[in-house]
Amino acid sequence: MKRVLSIILGGGAGTRLYPLTKLRAKPAVPLAGKYRLIDIPVSNCINSEIFKIYVLTQFNSASLNRHIARTYNFSGFNDGFVEVLAAQQTPENPNWFQGTADAVRQYIWLLEEWKVDEYLILSGDHLYRMDYRLFVQRHRDQEADITLSVVPMDERRASDFGLMKVDDSGRVVDFSEKPKGDALATMQVDTTILGLTPEQAKQKPYIASMGIYVFKREVLIKLLKESLEQTDFGKEIIPASAKDYNVQAYLFNDYWEDIGTIEAFYEANLALTRQPQPPFSFYDEEAPIYTRSRYLPPSKLLDCQVTESIIGEGCILKTCQIQHSVLGLRSRVEAGCRIEDSLLMGADFYQPFAEEQSHSETDNIPLGIGANTTIRRAIIDKNAHIGSNVQIINKDRVQEAERENQGFYIRSGIVVVLKNAVISDGTII
Repeated sequence: MKRVLSIILGGGAGTRLYPLTKLRAKPAVPLAGKYRLIDIPVSNCINSEIFKIYVLTQFNSASLNRHIARTYNFSGFNDGFVEVLAAQQTPENPNWFQGTADAVRQYIWLLEEWKVDEYLILSGDHLYRMDYRLFVQRHRDQEADITLSVVPMDERRASDFGLMKVDDSGRVVDFSEKPKGDALATMQVDTTILGLTPEQAKQKPYIASMGIYVFKREVLIKLLKESLEQTDFGKEIIPASAKDYNVQAYLFNDYWEDIGTIEAFYEANLALTRQPQPPFSFYDEEAPIYTRSRYLPPSKLLDCQVTESIIGEGCILKTCQIQHSVLGLRSRVEAGCRIEDSLLMGADFYQPFAEEQSHSETDNIPLGIGANTTIRRAIIDKNAHIGSNVQIINKDRVQEAERENQGFYIRSGIVVVLKNAVISDGTII
């Protein structure tokens, strides 16, 4: 794996995850109470013994840069690194990144300097655990030019992905990016050739690209330098190269979730509380997920009723009910609160006298959730100041709304309270 260089794509403006991406890049969005999305691919690389890692970003990358700099410092005894490459304007290229392939192309001069055999291209907004050693080994065994990691997919979600057909040897013979209608029907295949049982193949008759690729070094350099007008791997580079190059499919038949939308992000977080076996577990000693060490105090629960929930470090909860929810770092919940089916991202800091914090009519609204507040089916971003007797319950069952001046959005029926928002006492959303 010393001959592999990993490139993690930070994604575009993250419009589908807005407003969580209002002040941060998509890979910096908090996950599961203490992690960030970028921790998933970086941890997979480290567990796969791939230590040369670049992260390409161009939007709101300050918090991502800070997180990576504070988290991933390899010792001076190997050549490992995790470095952010931000979009930049040069005399040769005055434009920002135009797509996934263009982002890599703009830094190809730097990538060429490394004496590696393969480039592993990953996405920064997926939740999964994968041993890339098996992926790279399959690529080498098949003497492939490009290998795509694929998952079997059901009909309901198939049109959201790049779909493909493969022959008996696993070679990709047809590729279509996000087909709809009749074009979708033509991409149905017998997925038993990937090793699925007939019953599984019936439920998942499509082969979807995960947006994860291994390229032979010289093949990637050639494709990027020859086809300057092609800016995206999934839409242009991969489909165009299927006929001239040996493009192979590698089956990943395990939990994988593309959390690029508010609804998918919400569902993936709350699924972690599921009993007895969540679809993804952070409790795997063989392949841990790493994140920044924060040295926070343990969480304090004062006469609380907590069911099916995850409570992050450094929280203070007083006489409240928490049900099927995820509470992030330094969350504060005052007495009489009910929190159900919600994701609270917590806070970046404590206010002075955090343990004895109280709230009177004359005070400003403190950090955290005020007394006797009810929150249901919501995402509360970091550092929110939510007053007392507030109800965040989407009482009118609104599906989509933008109330930025009031401190919240509604996406797919989920109320998203903005980072640093202040919600006054008695507010009903």
